[in-house]
Amino acid sequence: MNVTLEVVPVPVTDLDRAKEFYGDRCGFKVDLDSEVAPGIRVIQLTPPGSRCSIALENGLPPAPGQRQMAPGTLHGLQLCVVDIDAAREQLLSRGVEVSPVQHVGPEGWTEGKGGTWNSFMFFQDPDGNSWTVQEAPSELSER
Repeated sequence: MNVTLEVVPVPVTDLDRAKEFYGDRCGFKVDLDSEVAPGIRVIQLTPPGSRCSIALENGLPPAPGQRQMAPGTLHGLQLCVVDIDAAREQLLSRGVEVSPVQHVGPEGWTEGKGGTWNSFMFFQDPDGNSWTVQEAPSELSER
């Protein structure tokens, strides 16, 4: 049986501001922006080439046994790109504050590209949810 990760909820304070950030600045495709029930709005966006989307929600109660995440508390989400320098330039040109490219070395994080799978950059959304972008050696379909 296959199990696929398809949607990750991202807790935000302002749906329209987050939609603009992820859609216009980060280049995610807006798949859905709908009031799914009275007072419950869901915006689903997908990074280009990804099989997994993010969901921005307002008014949706937590599922049984789950807790509501506070805006800005989601950290460690990771995107992969095959050209980290081009991805960084694209984000910067769209107004996203992104760190320099870094890699992990003997002294910890060091500025500049590293070897295969060892080049990263970091950014946050307006609420403080943090993202990591890692350079992959090839497209997902080729791995």
